[in-house]
Amino acid sequence: MTVTDQDPTEHADQPDDDVHNNNGGGAAGRRAPDGERATRADSTETWDDGLIARRVAETAEGDRFPMTDNRSAAPPTVTPLVYDGSLRSRLEALRELVGLSRTRLDSRTLSGAGRVLDEASARRRLSGQHTVVAIAGATGSGKSQLFNALAGVTISETGVRRPTTAAPIACSWSDGAAGLIERLGIPPRLRRRPLPTGDGESPLRGLVLVDLPDHDSAAVQHRRHVDRILGLVDAVIWVVDPEKYADAVLHERYLRPMAAHAEVMFVVLNQVDRLPGEAAEQVLDDLRRLLDEDGIALGEYGEPGTTVLALSALTGDGVGELREALGQFVSERGAANRRISADVDIAAARLWPVYATQRRTGLSEQAREEFSDQLADAVGATAAGEAAERAWLRNANRACGTPWLRLWRWYQDRGEPTTGRLPSRTQADEEATARQRVEQAVRTVADRASAGLPAPWAQAVREAAVRGSQGLPEALDELTARAGVPAGRPPRPGWWPVAVLIQACMTILQFLGGLWLLGQIIGVMAPNLGVPVLLMVIGIVGGPLIEWSCRLAARGPARRYGLEAERRLREAAAGCGRARVLDPVAAELLRYQEVREQFGRVVGAGR
Repeated sequence: MTVTDQDPTEHADQPDDDVHNNNGGGAAGRRAPDGERATRADSTETWDDGLIARRVAETAEGDRFPMTDNRSAAPPTVTPLVYDGSLRSRLEALRELVGLSRTRLDSRTLSGAGRVLDEASARRRLSGQHTVVAIAGATGSGKSQLFNALAGVTISETGVRRPTTAAPIACSWSDGAAGLIERLGIPPRLRRRPLPTGDGESPLRGLVLVDLPDHDSAAVQHRRHVDRILGLVDAVIWVVDPEKYADAVLHERYLRPMAAHAEVMFVVLNQVDRLPGEAAEQVLDDLRRLLDEDGIALGEYGEPGTTVLALSALTGDGVGELREALGQFVSERGAANRRISADVDIAAARLWPVYATQRRTGLSEQAREEFSDQLADAVGATAAGEAAERAWLRNANRACGTPWLRLWRWYQDRGEPTTGRLPSRTQADEEATARQRVEQAVRTVADRASAGLPAPWAQAVREAAVRGSQGLPEALDELTARAGVPAGRPPRPGWWPVAVLIQACMTILQFLGGLWLLGQIIGVMAPNLGVPVLLMVIGIVGGPLIEWSCRLAARGPARRYGLEAERRLREAAAGCGRARVLDPVAAELLRYQEVREQFGRVVGAGR
């Protein structure tokens, strides 16, 4: 139901002359002297409501109905309202939902749910033995006449002047409703009690009936009264007449938005005495059709929904049926629960776009792995592993290669110009490319994590990813320096010394064979070409053969060394990305899952 901010100046107690002016009092509205007013206030214990009071005195032949007596020495005990278990669970879930969402959603989005919680808390502290029912209607619909008919005495002024009801008037059938009436902002001078029936307890005991100003009044203050009080009462009786029952303002501004409150609404077609023959049934059927188009469930065939009746407050035809239905409604003591439950339904419906999604949300393992792979590519984990493998092979070749080949490579390295060995891309270019890769990886994972989420939560996920990505390239560079290939030579396997010793033996054989041949040439040694030549051949052939064998044997360890270096870099990059990006994103997704569960409790418990 519509809730409008209350203007405290509209409901403050006014002096009697203000009331007379509001009711068109003419001479009766002239201000009395201060002394006379004080004497009148002290000399009577009955209420005096100006023009209305005098008209009641004239029409009721001196019988007066009392105002609510707030001077009782022993105020009645008020039993607070107790919500049923389902509604308590939904309210607790809604409160958790609002608390978890305050930092993610704007206050305007949560304002409706906050008002529902505030009103539910305020209503729970007040009487649970009373049901507050407002009578609302358009100008000339006869709602004040119906109000008087239900009370059994003229309480609210009726007449041809419009608007007749300038301020809401409350009538309570039992004690203990003062808090409820004060919550509506109705001052004591506008609180009434019906005359005792004298036939035992009234069937309307526990009812607080409020006559509202016209909802289509030209006075803005009257419409504010209606909108404010409709947001606070437990139930509403809408009074329509044969001329305005299809009024667009009534249906579009009030009935259609209040469709969820069907179980706490009565729609009464008044003034049926003006309709000839079967016209009343036809108008009533058309009214039911319009209510159905408004989405209001009708309480027909024992189903819960709005009660639709036809009556004439003037002749009393059908008033007894309404009084009986109202008495049954009040005796159930469930209107406040149903009203608050409908308010929760409306709040949940308004929050549906910011919580509900039809897709499965979250980050899959594949998305996490792809993000880690992208970060590993950005830091060059694969290239670092390959470089480590080549370094290991190069070290093995140097250790196990022939001295002549190593000498030749040293000569080549020394003879190559330095300008030709510069990389084609500068370090700044590589850093820029790496930064772009990191940014692209963050955008990709943020888009995947936010896919399918409602807009506020998708935005929160993306913002968490962006915050985490700040400083990520620098952190990755630092990790690369710490977790990259260790400085110095790679570790040597156990067979390297043996290979180096055999290679040295091959070199020694070459030297021995050469010296032997040299000795034979200069005549120092006896001629014998076979043995020295054989030694030289063994050394010359054996050295490259051993180097080739060592190279084959070194491929496995070199590969494992490179993979280990790549693994360290990948794990370091993945850990950094997880701590800075994935964990904050996962925290946002977890928060969304929590609020989604609470939203499910709010919605599911009411279905």
